[in-house]
Formats: sequence, structure tokens, C-alpha cells
Amino acid sequence: MKYRCLVFDHDDTVVNSTATIHHPCFEAYLREFFPGRSCSLEEYFLKNFHPGFIPMCKEEYGLSDADLEIEYRYWQDYVQSRIPQAYPGLRELMERHKASGGILAVISHSTAWNIRRDYRANDLPEPDLVFGWEQPPERRKPNPWPLEEILRRFALRPSEVLMIDDLKPGYDMARAVGVDFAAVGWANDIPQIESFMRQNCRLYFKTVAELAAFLE
Repeated sequence: MKYRCLVFDHDDTVVNSTATIHHPCFEAYLREFFPGRSCSLEEYFLKNFHPGFIPMCKEEYGLSDADLEIEYRYWQDYVQSRIPQAYPGLRELMERHKASGGILAVISHSTAWNIRRDYRANDLPEPDLVFGWEQPPERRKPNPWPLEEILRRFALRPSEVLMIDDLKPGYDMARAVGVDFAAVGWANDIPQIESFMRQNCRLYFKTVAELAAFLE
């Protein structure tokens, strides 16, 4: 195998969740707590790409830390009963990797509970390790700590790990640790995001089939 460990982002990398769950949730939150404010799906993708969700909330919508706590609880309630669909082909890719003795890890801004639930609901192989939003802020992506912890726990060299993500925070994390990064673009067709990823990432895959062919 090319890499002993595949590290997947979750939202919009493994499951189609922003367009179907997270953006509608944020819009519903704004309607309830900030009437008159709204956020288009394209803007939501772009601001999550850079500067990130928390800076977007603070800078674009003026949310305080207290507001963010309310938004987080609102989001938790919203996602409990809504399960996103995995992108076709990823289950087979993951199963091949695990069957070959590979390690499967997840680093995401969703919670570990939701990630593992989504994997079970979509019949995906159980990840060996998951780092989610429940980590303290200094240990969340793009901080390199989760990747460093994966290297430590499994005694891996950076060259044995591939980080797979659709957004810039994953790219920043991988670059800081020195592991290979695969940018994936099957969640959206936003030119600014695709242009940055293609220009800055050695590996870019527009479809799951392209990623699978590379790994084989």
C-alpha cells in the first residue's frame, strides 16, 4: 500500500453534510437568533475554507463567545436526528485499505460521537482513531496535535500517512507535520477553493474514483 495510514476529514470529504445539514442548520440558527441575517451556501463554503467557521462567526456575524456556545448547542441538537450520506465509492476504498492491514483515522470539526455514528449508518469500516470538536481548542484542526498524536500512537513516519481533506485547515495541518496531503473537490464546484487547492497541493482529486485509483 502507498500509505499505512489514511487520515480522513469527515464533512464534505467522507459525507455530504455541509449542503444537506450544516448550512441549513446555520441558516436556521441565524433566522432564530439574528433575524435579517443570512449566509449563502457558497459563502458558507468559502468562509469555512478560510478563515474558518469560528472566525467567520465572529468577524462576519458578530457572534460573541456566549453566542458561539448557544450556536454549538443548537448545532448539536440539529445534527442528532440528521445523518449525512457517504460519497459513493468511499466504503469500498476504506474496506480495501483495512483489509490490507492499513490504519484508518479521522480528524474533523464534527464530534467523535457524530463521526462514529455516521460511519455506522453508512456501513463504513470502524475508524481506528477519531479526533473531533470535543478536543480543547488548542488540539483541534488546524493545530497539528491530532496528526502528531496519530504518528505517536501508531509509531508511524510522516511518509506513511496521507491526510485527505477538502479545506485549507487540513492542508495547513498536514504541511505543519510533513505528511502528504490529498485535496479532494467532490463536495462543491467553487472556483476559488479548487484553484487554491490545485495550485498549492501536489495531489488533487475531483472524484472518489480518482483517489481510489491513486491509492491502488
